[in-house]
This record gives sequence, structure tokens and C-alpha cells, in this order.
Amino acid sequence: MNKDKRLQILTKLRDANPHPTTELEFSNPYELLVAVALSAQATDVSVNKATAKLFPVANTPEAMLTLGAEGVKQYIKTIGLYNTKAENVIKAAQILVDKHGGQVPEDRAALEALPGVGRKTANVVLNTAFGWPTIAVDTHIFRVSNRTKFAVGKNVDLVEQKLLKVVPKEFKVDVHHWLILHGRYTCIARKPRCGSCIIEDLCEFKDKTEIE
Repeated sequence: MNKDKRLQILTKLRDANPHPTTELEFSNPYELLVAVALSAQATDVSVNKATAKLFPVANTPEAMLTLGAEGVKQYIKTIGLYNTKAENVIKAAQILVDKHGGQVPEDRAALEALPGVGRKTANVVLNTAFGWPTIAVDTHIFRVSNRTKFAVGKNVDLVEQKLLKVVPKEFKVDVHHWLILHGRYTCIARKPRCGSCIIEDLCEFKDKTEIE
């Protein structure tokens, strides 16, 4: 895909949604960190249902430690892998208290050192909580980037590198939200909704579907 076509796609996505953000519900960086960690192999909807009850009780590392792993499990047991996730939430909370004064660090290495936090989670936190131009590549972004030919890559790391290279600076902070939402609601996995897609004319996917 050429530079001009990418620019047109980004402009259309921006015009349709000028201020995109995550669908995870949070009110501070720590809540975001926990929510993103819980969302691994789970839907944002399921995470929001759990955190709607968890965060009023514990939305700081100190309060989370008071709950303990068993306490956290009672709130998140509707989420997949909840046992491991609860343990990681508590271990991470302890590190935040011991090493970072109970604050979420604005630092990639420090974030990735937390249990249950990988590159993707760190990218989301740095982008959404702190406004960094990072691009967290999940299954939706990987699919959309490859299917449209916007940024082709054999794995999520290669797609991330390509996106960081080809997306102009003015779009970098918001692009991962646009692509996630596009993959979640329009360019869906089984049968993309090409007929209702605002970038269909620019997309290079060869097997476009008819209007549903």
C-alpha cells in the first residue's frame, strides 16, 4: 500500500472518530493497568463488568494489596485465567508500592517488569494513560493491518514495527484505537462487513464481501 492511500485511510478514520479511546473503563492509570492486564484473552465487556465492582473497593495498589489474591479472585472469577491474573495483580501491586511509591511508572522497562504485563499492555498504558505515540498490536490490529495491506507482517512485533514506520506522527497517538475499533466492529474476523466500511474503496483486501 502506498503512502497516499495510507494517509487517506487515516484521515477517514480520524474524521469518523476524532477522539478515540479504549473501551475499557478506568479513572486513573492504575485502573487502566489492571484492566488491560485482565483483558488478555478476555473481552473488554467482561472486564468492565468485573472492574465495575472491583475498582470501587480497590483502585490503588495499596487497596488491592489489602484485598489479597483471594479477595481479587472473587471479583474477577468471571474472566478467563482469573487465578493467574489475580496473583499477578497482587504481585504487581506490591512492586508498585515497594519500588514506585504506589504510582504507575511512565517507563516501558518498569512496566514490562511487572508480573502479567507484556509489551502490548505496556504500550496501551503508555499510550492511553500518558499520551505516548505507542501502538499496541492485538489480534484486531494484526488482522486489519494485514487484510487491508496497510501494514503487512507475519507476527505482531513486525506489524508494530511497520505501523510505527508508516504512520505519520500526527496520527500515531490515536491509530491503535482506530484500528482496534475497526477490527472489532467492521473488519471482523469471520466475514468483514465491507459494505458498511468507510475505507472499503482504499482497502486492498481481494475478497471483499457484499453489503449485509
